[in-house]
Order: sequence, then C-alpha cells, then structure tokens
Amino acid sequence: MADVQIADVAKLAQVSVSTVSNVLNGRINRMRPETLQRVNDAIKTLGYQPNVVARSLKTGRAPMLGLLVPSIASPFFALLASEMERVALAHGYRMLLGNTHRDVQKETDLLEDFFAYGIRGVVTGSSLPTEDHYRPLVDRGLVLVSFDRRGAPGSTLPVDYVSIDNFHAGYGATRHLIEHGHREIAFVTAPAGTVSRIERRRGYEAAMAESGLSLDVIQLSLQTLYADGELAEVGRQMGREIAKRSHRPTGIVAMSDMIAIGMLAGLHDNHVVVPRDISLVGIDDLFLDALISPTITSMRQPLPEMAEAMVTRLVERLGDSTLTGTERVFRPELVKRNSVRALTKAG
Repeated sequence: MADVQIADVAKLAQVSVSTVSNVLNGRINRMRPETLQRVNDAIKTLGYQPNVVARSLKTGRAPMLGLLVPSIASPFFALLASEMERVALAHGYRMLLGNTHRDVQKETDLLEDFFAYGIRGVVTGSSLPTEDHYRPLVDRGLVLVSFDRRGAPGSTLPVDYVSIDNFHAGYGATRHLIEHGHREIAFVTAPAGTVSRIERRRGYEAAMAESGLSLDVIQLSLQTLYADGELAEVGRQMGREIAKRSHRPTGIVAMSDMIAIGMLAGLHDNHVVVPRDISLVGIDDLFLDALISPTITSMRQPLPEMAEAMVTRLVERLGDSTLTGTERVFRPELVKRNSVRALTKAG
C-alpha cells in the first residue's frame, strides 16, 4: 500500500496517533500488551514504514540503542550482542554496535558519534577502571547502562549497572576445586586492567585464604596487550608455560572461558591432559564449553536474562527522565562438566 501514514495505522488499530507514535519511539513500558499488539499488527498489515530520518530530525532521537563491546571477535561479546539485539527488537529498537578495544578514547569517540546520530540509550561493556569520560554525555541526556562492573563507592554518576557477582565467580570456581581435594590451585589471567578481572581474582584469593592455601597467580608477561578476541591465544601460551613447570598446580581457575579453552590446547601441546593431570574451571559458560573435549566446568553468566534487564532499563529511562541509576547484580551459577576430577587423599 503506497503512502501509508501514521494516521492510517492509528485508524486500523483503533488507537490515537500519539499511541502509534509511542510504539514507534519505544515508549511502551506503560502500554497494555493488547494495545501494543494491535498497533504492531496494523503496522504489519499496512506495510507502514516510518521515515526514520525525518523522525530523528524532529525529535533529536533515533529509534536505536547502542552497544559498545571490547571486541565482537570475542564469542562472549558476540553472544551478548545477539541477545541484546533480540530484546531491543522486541521493544521496537534497532541496535548499533561499536568496538572499543577497552580504550577510553575510542569509547568516548564512539559515544559522541552515537549521540550525534540521535541515539540516547547505550550499553557499555568495557569494564574500565574509570568512568569519568561518561559524565559530559550523561549531563547532556545520554542514558547509560554499564555492563560487567558495579558502581564505584560514593559515585554520583547517574548510570545503571548490570553485572554478575564477579567476586563470587572467582570464589565459586576456586571453592569447587578445593571441595574436590585440590590444594595447589593457580589463577590464570590476562592483565588485570578491568574491574571484572580484578574482582574475579579477589574471589580466588578469598577462597584460598579461607582454606589456608598459598596463592599462585599466573599472568602472561607480554609487552603488547592482547585484544579480547585473542584471549584463546593468551590461554594457549599460558598453558604451554604451566606445562613446562617442574612442579605444576593440580587445579586451575581461568579468568574466562576463552582463556580456559586456549589453555586446553597449550597443555595438550605439551602432553598434559585435563583433567587427568590438571583440573580446570572457567568463567562465563560459553556454548563452546560443551562442544570440546573434555567439556569445561564453568561459572555461568546468564546473558539472556542480563540482556533483558539492560534493554528494559534503557527503555524505561528513555521513557521517564525522572528515573535514576540502579544496580543489578546476577549470581553466577556453577555448571559442572568433565574438566575437574577429585583428588584422592594421596593427591
């Protein structure tokens, strides 16, 4: 049907033009489900295509949400982006993606670009130690959800935070090994330049201290920092390094599943077998964990639920400017697979 107007959609759906406008702009948090369904059905029946450019010029806002991740080359952030897009579409928004490589200036530039394009709601996933670069854009009206970190004590930044309990992720992974008789447990990590990595390490240290065990933190010493999409290679190099030790740990907690997957390869390269020779626990619970051999025990991040929480919060705050920042922390769940064996008393 040619030249379908917003008024035609409103007439077919038996609602006001303003109601259709609310749907098109994502202001649906207070709308009855049956009303939303009628409007969406009318849009589909009539083949209505809103003029996004004209609407953006009029309102200063685009019907889009932004997502900034360290690197889409990382399977974890690729899955997060997929889940975010699924939920955003259900709320009437498209997603625009950017890669920050955990660089403050790159993240700042992308946020400025998003804002210039009319995007007013963004999820950031770099987990950077500082968030000072957010304030100028937040003061101008940008709504932010900071993923994979919690708010700093005393912070007045009006940002929402959604994360797993990273401390408990490191703690729970370590406790699982301790409960299986392991006493020499290493924590393997990439450089600790993010809040989430620091918290996972703190969890490991707390679990070891509770049991009176000595710490063994292994961090690859490279001049060049690896990108998130290359963490498997970091893990592989660490696996090779550990395999060549004269005295190896019996259990390892990997900072992330990509490091754990890489470690499997590095250990295998040197004829060290998981879990016969070394038990291994990851963090994230990627789908790859169940496809390789041995399958990897991991602390699960509930990404579908977290994506739902983040998009819903953005939509709520875009529709109600009086709402302030909140913090929501999800509990990681241990998913047991085949990469851990119990030690006998003889060790």
